[in-house]
Amino acid sequence: MRILLDECVNAGVRRAFDGHAVRTVSELGWRSSQDGPLLELAQKQFNVFVTIDRNLERQNNLKKYNLGFVIVSVRSNEISSFLPIFDKIKEAAETVRPGEVLHITATL
Repeated sequence: MRILLDECVNAGVRRAFDGHAVRTVSELGWRSSQDGPLLELAQKQFNVFVTIDRNLERQNNLKKYNLGFVIVSVRSNEISSFLPIFDKIKEAAETVRPGEVLHITATL
């Protein structure tokens, strides 16, 4: 599985996806791209897009993309906020289908 982490997601979250190919928006030089063009690029190379941007779903028609979306709600972007839910994030990424959005929320 090929997973893309949004620029707003702590890069350390890649450790949640052992056995999968994970890249970040920053690594690819796609930082500050508008959502539409970013998602168009992403769907050509990735299966899943992981973000903490809760507005993504409201501002875009995600069903039209050939990507699954995992939106994670955490207290902060520090890796310590993600660690307790690594398993849930990985499971969501492994099961989400193209055009589907799964929400994972950390206990705050």
